[in-house]
Amino acid sequence: MKGYLVLKDGSIFEGTLFGDVTSEVGELVFNTSMTGYQEIITDPSYYGQIVVLTYPLIGNYGVNDEDAQHEKTAIKGLVVNEINESFSYWRGKSTLETYLLEHRVIGIKDVDTRALTKHIRDYGTMTGKIIRASEDLNQCLEQLNAYDFLEHVKAVTTKETYYVQPNVESYKVAVIDFGIKKNILEALKQRNLGLKVFPAFSTYEEIMTYTPDAVFLSNGPGNPETLTDIIQETKKFFGVIPVFGICLGHQILALALGGKTKKMKFGHRGGNHPVKDIKRDQIFITAQNHGYVVVDESLDDQIIEVTHFNVNDTSIEGMKHKVLPILSIQYHPEASPGPLESGYIFDDFLEMIQKHKNLPQNFLEAI
Repeated sequence: MKGYLVLKDGSIFEGTLFGDVTSEVGELVFNTSMTGYQEIITDPSYYGQIVVLTYPLIGNYGVNDEDAQHEKTAIKGLVVNEINESFSYWRGKSTLETYLLEHRVIGIKDVDTRALTKHIRDYGTMTGKIIRASEDLNQCLEQLNAYDFLEHVKAVTTKETYYVQPNVESYKVAVIDFGIKKNILEALKQRNLGLKVFPAFSTYEEIMTYTPDAVFLSNGPGNPETLTDIIQETKKFFGVIPVFGICLGHQILALALGGKTKKMKFGHRGGNHPVKDIKRDQIFITAQNHGYVVVDESLDDQIIEVTHFNVNDTSIEGMKHKVLPILSIQYHPEASPGPLESGYIFDDFLEMIQKHKNLPQNFLEAI
């Protein structure tokens, strides 16, 4: 079936529809990963977005039962140049097109994704909608102009608390779920951390009834500055127990520490972003998915140390408090998809917990 991807600025890209042809408005973004399309479309950080995959051939290894990062798909649509109608991989269970149909996600193929990506790069992310060729273009443009982004975190967070237990538990970590990926929980579990996952809007008092040794703030979608209640609750953990944040969790920590965030022109999304670890004096290739960034000059350098920066644009990719056990990074060290070389960040978190547990009782009172 012939279809169009219509952008808010009036641009139209022609293609062929696949998957579920029920369409919704979303924010159009692009991802530069060469593999990992199943992880991308099930990453809750993409909630409310239409994702353009820049790699030209998608679907050649199918989908399976293990790679999904969440029980539900997150995206509002998928845009590709070419999709394989069959697959060849021993782990594959079905085609990508079948998967999208089952999860009620619309896709459009045969699109000039190179031209589309250059358009987003030049003009920034914007709302878009995938439609059938027979639909009214003027009505579609009215929808795009009227669209307002939803409360993304509320849509993807867990509704109930639950446990993720390792074989042997070393420390207890309260995980605040803003849209957490399965492989982040797995990376924490592999380090023998007992996890209790809380809904995003849980209070400090509710979380502390678990008597955790540390708090983890997860990745997630949306504008961090709208999460004012969460920011205020986050502040209450400072000086009480260690806090570690990834992606949206990193941005929330920056805001709670008095910093600011801003929306990027087209964001960082892909498995090939170079980041320099300043202390280690080493560059790592990282997996990223974010459209907001911490404003460098907004951070108080008397109490906050920038630990990582993006080699391409020098944006902040990591920070830590100079006195309190607070650590955060912007990228996804568990990859999924992407390189695994940044997994040491989880070891740094474990080390931070261990050091805090060995501190004298009057340490924090003396600060």
